[in-house]
Amino acid sequence: MKSLGIVRRIDPVGRIVLPKELRRMFDLEDNEDAVEIFVDSDKIILKKYEPSCIFCDTADDVIEFSGKKICRECLAKINSKAE
Repeated sequence: MKSLGIVRRIDPVGRIVLPKELRRMFDLEDNEDAVEIFVDSDKIILKKYEPSCIFCDTADDVIEFSGKKICRECLAKINSKAE
């Protein structure tokens, strides 16, 4: 894992600010994009959130169907089984 040498303090309510350079690097738009938080032993990992299909886990061509994320390919498979 590469260190960028950027250190940020946690504020009294537990927030940290992602530096502008990182937001640009990962194409994170203020007030639009979300990040996922993962824990891997002693590491906290932030990842740009990309909704993925509940069936195949792909993030390509995902739509919302009945409150769930599903790719068009899986939706087509479901439709063909229902016919």
